[in-house]
Amino acid sequence: MYSSKRIYTVFSWRSTLSSRGFATPSSRTDVPSLYADLAFTLLTLGYAYSNLSSVTLAAIGQYELERTISDAERKAKDEKLNFAANLLARASGVYEHLAEKVLPEWDKAIGATKTERPPELARVVVTALAKLAVADANQLAIRKLMTRSAYDSTLTPGPPLPKSHPPTSLLGKLYINASSLYTSALSLVNAASPASNESREVNTNLRHYLSDESTFCSAMSHRWFGVDAGEAPGRCGEGVAFLAWSKSELESLKESKLKLSVGGKVNKEEKAAKKDRLADELDSAKVFLKYYQKMNDSVHFCPVPSNAEIRGKVPEGRAAIQSKSYEPPMPAFGPTSEEGLAQQAEAVSLSEASNQDPDASGSGGAD
Repeated sequence: MYSSKRIYTVFSWRSTLSSRGFATPSSRTDVPSLYADLAFTLLTLGYAYSNLSSVTLAAIGQYELERTISDAERKAKDEKLNFAANLLARASGVYEHLAEKVLPEWDKAIGATKTERPPELARVVVTALAKLAVADANQLAIRKLMTRSAYDSTLTPGPPLPKSHPPTSLLGKLYINASSLYTSALSLVNAASPASNESREVNTNLRHYLSDESTFCSAMSHRWFGVDAGEAPGRCGEGVAFLAWSKSELESLKESKLKLSVGGKVNKEEKAAKKDRLADELDSAKVFLKYYQKMNDSVHFCPVPSNAEIRGKVPEGRAAIQSKSYEPPMPAFGPTSEEGLAQQAEAVSLSEASNQDPDASGSGGAD
């Protein structure tokens, strides 16, 4: 008797983003069809790019703050920093390809609701990972932009800024773009995390990271908008409002536990580095705020806008780096492989030659 029921090959993978945890037996899940195996393989590729970026950053350290570094060494580490950012951009492209190409094909092949999937195989979660990776890449691009001025600013924090410092309005736009990417990713992850279904709930470490980074980048953007306004004629009060806003956001993060590893243990060294970064930026925001408050109270006497007014003055963001499109490799066999395409081209060529052969028309005669 004929049966229309399809039979699929089943693959077993371990979920990395499930709230159940990576090491528990229940984190392993069986997924049917080759598309599922391809999806997990691409996820692993994206993770590999991100991990290599993290290793590269650990190797170069906070080189921009080193007093004895030579120009040649700084340039070499600048290139490694740029390499790390590009790796994250490539990871973002892999996630975009997975969300836009592979998962829809899997839905067509087996149906979107016929099997329970781990959270990382939800299109919204994969899209969130793409936004997270490119947001991290943008933060690295901002860091690279500031490597020359970082040491000078460390020696003399606060105004006036060193001549090597990038334009403050540009920094504000770059940071607000990164913040919007983190916020968008967090919204997608929250939408895909039903509290009633633990197997589909995204690990809280990832959600904490997105929330904290969104707030941090927002605070940094407001700080640089504040400095830009404080240096402009007639806008010192606006600068004070922006800097007060930035200080408030950074203080809200001070007691937050930044989760840096997805589905695993928190890296203590990286967590300590995050806390140091937060403390340094909060101290810097306080220095700028105190300076412009004093200038406004004694020299400029500009009105300080309310919170609602200052929120309406935030400009649009600007991207420093975009995700890099992922091009899948050509298949080793099959109709879309190099050999298969050559055979198809040869068949078309033979068919056209046969149609143009004068002997095939049946015309001709004897002398």
